[in-house]
Amino acid sequence: MAFHFSLGTVLRVRGILEEQEERMLQKIQAEITQTVEAIKRLDTQIAGSDASRRSEVSKLSLGRNLHASYQEVKELKHLRDELEDRAAKLEQLRVRQLLVYDAARRDREMLTEMQEAKRTAYETGMARTAQKTIDDNYNARRGRC
Repeated sequence: MAFHFSLGTVLRVRGILEEQEERMLQKIQAEITQTVEAIKRLDTQIAGSDASRRSEVSKLSLGRNLHASYQEVKELKHLRDELEDRAAKLEQLRVRQLLVYDAARRDREMLTEMQEAKRTAYETGMARTAQKTIDDNYNARRGRC
């Protein structure tokens, strides 16, 4: 008779749920990484625009070019602020998702531990039965001789 865990289906479902929650957490972390990289790129653009504007100030140029440069920096900074807000929201979402994932992992681990305990008890019982059969056979042969 093979080992059968009565909650095997529940264990598989909980394993699938844990994997889904883990994928969601990884997706959120990837979005956070992308957002942080976008913020760094914007910082580089802002710094480059500021440096370009400073070099243009000493040269003879049109006022509208200078004004356009200030407008570009203003738009970049606004976009940066939006990305920072997005990063903060994603971080809050990551913390919540981490809690959900931990709960799913604990649920699956509880059933896994229960399955391992039942398998160990089953294997111990089967070993005892096999040993009893061997002992009975030995005693029966010994008694005949």
